[in-house]
Amino acid sequence: MSVEIVQIAEQLARERGIKREVVIEAMEIAIQTASRKKYGAHKNIQVKFEYKSGDFLINQLREVVTSDEDDAYEGPDTHILLEEALRLNPVAQVGDLIAERLPPIDFGRIAAQTAKQVIVQKVREAERNSVYMEYFDRQGQLINGLVKRVERNNVHVDLGRASAFLPHEQQLPREHYRPGDRIRAYIYEVRDSPRGPQVILSRTDPRMVPRLFEMEVPEIYDGIVEIKSVARDPGFRSKIAVYSNDSHVDPVGACVGVRGSRVQGVVTELQGERIDIIEWSADPAVFVCNALAPAEVAKVVVDEEDKTIKVIVGTDQLSLAIGRRGQNVRLASELTGWRIDIVTEQADQAVRAEEFEGLANNFMTWLDIDREVASALVQEGFSALEEIAYVPLEELGGIEGFDEEIAQELRTRARDHLMVAALEKEAAKVAARIDPRMKRLTGLPAGMDRQLVEKGILSLDDLADLATDEVLELVGDALTQEGAEKLILEARTAAGWFDDAGKTR
Repeated sequence: MSVEIVQIAEQLARERGIKREVVIEAMEIAIQTASRKKYGAHKNIQVKFEYKSGDFLINQLREVVTSDEDDAYEGPDTHILLEEALRLNPVAQVGDLIAERLPPIDFGRIAAQTAKQVIVQKVREAERNSVYMEYFDRQGQLINGLVKRVERNNVHVDLGRASAFLPHEQQLPREHYRPGDRIRAYIYEVRDSPRGPQVILSRTDPRMVPRLFEMEVPEIYDGIVEIKSVARDPGFRSKIAVYSNDSHVDPVGACVGVRGSRVQGVVTELQGERIDIIEWSADPAVFVCNALAPAEVAKVVVDEEDKTIKVIVGTDQLSLAIGRRGQNVRLASELTGWRIDIVTEQADQAVRAEEFEGLANNFMTWLDIDREVASALVQEGFSALEEIAYVPLEELGGIEGFDEEIAQELRTRARDHLMVAALEKEAAKVAARIDPRMKRLTGLPAGMDRQLVEKGILSLDDLADLATDEVLELVGDALTQEGAEKLILEARTAAGWFDDAGKTR
C-alpha cells in the first residue's frame, strides 16, 4: 500500500509540477475531513501518513485537564482528565495533548467523493502557488509563448504551465497577432488572483531592450559591457548607453556586431525599431553630446544646479538634433537624466549680444562711465557690481587700457552704489512697517514717520501713548511743545481714543 500511495503521489506531483509531500499532505487533509464526518466534527482529529506501513494513522487529540470541574473542560471529546491520561502516558501533564488511535474508516461513496474533492482542491492550490512563485521569480525576464486567442486587440498567450496576457497598450504599433503565432515578450508583472496567477506581458517596456541585447551580445551577458541606461519610443526608436569594464573591448562595436549582425537581431525582434547605441560617459557634457548623435554639437553650457545643459548647434544640425516631433532630444534627455535646451549658434550669439548690451548699459548707469569702459568690463567677464567692488585691485587694473587709478575709482563707485542700494532697500523695509494712518497726520513733519518707526514707534497707538516730552525727545527741533501736544491729540483722535462726545473711551 505504501508503494502504491507514494507512486500515485509522485505521478500526480510530476503532472502538476508540485512536490510529492504536497500531494501526501492533501491526502491527509482529505482523510481528516472524512474522519470528522464519521467521528464528529467537534473532535480534534489528526491524520498522518506512515511511510513504513503505508497506512494513514488516524488519531484523536485531547487536552489534559485536572478534573471535570476545570473551567477549560468542554467534555470527553476534546479533553481528558489527568488521571485517565496517566494510564495512557505515565509522563502526561496538564496542558499536554494525548493522541488516541482511531480505527481506519471505511470510505463510503460520499466520503470518498468528499476526499477526492479535498485532494483536487489542495493540489490545485499548490499548483497555483507553484506557478505563481515560478513566474514571480522570472519578472523582468523575456519569455516565449504561443498566441491562444485575440480579444479586442488583447492577446492571450500560452506559456505552457500558465497563461499570460498581453494588453493592447503594451503592444508595439502596427503589430498584429493570430492564434498559433509565436511571441516573445517581457514579463512585466505577475499578480496572484483567486482565478490563479496572472502573468502580464509587455513588448513596449524599455527594460525589454537590455534583455534582448543580453541574448545577442555575449559581452553583455558576461558583464564585460554594461547597459547604463535606456530610453525608448516603442516601435520607432530606442537609445541605449553602454560602457565597457575592459579597456580592450569597444562597447558600441560589441553591441553592433560584425556588419551590424547583433543589433540587427534586436531590430528584427522589435519590428524594425531603430536602435541608437551610445557610449556612456561620466562627464555629462560628453554624454549629452553622444546621446544627441547623429547631430554634431558645437558647444555645451552645463548648469549643474538646475541639471540643465544648453546645447549649441549649427543651423544645419538643428532639425537633426531635435529629431522628428522632438524625438531625438526627448530620448537623449531621458537617457542622460538632464534637461537639454537646444539653440543654434546664431540664436546663441543674439542672446549673448543682448546680454552684453544689457550689462554694459547697467554698468554705465551704476558707475557713471562711458560705453568703452563698460564694454571692457563685460568682455573681462564682470556681470555684477559685487565683483567689481571686491575684486583685487591688481586684477581690475590689469584690464587693457586700465591703470591703478581707474581701477580704484571703479571699485569706489561700485561700493558707493552698493551702499546706496542697501540703504534704499532698508528704507523700503522701514516704509513697509509704517502704519498708513501715521502718514495722514497733519501735525507730523514730512519724513518724520520713518524716523519714529526706526525708534520703535510703529503704530498710531504707540504715538498716542507718548507724553509731550517723549515726542520732543524723539523729533528734536522739528516740533515745538505746542506742536507736539497737537500731534499727540491728533494721534489719539485718529486711533479712536475718544467717543462722539469727546470723552476718553
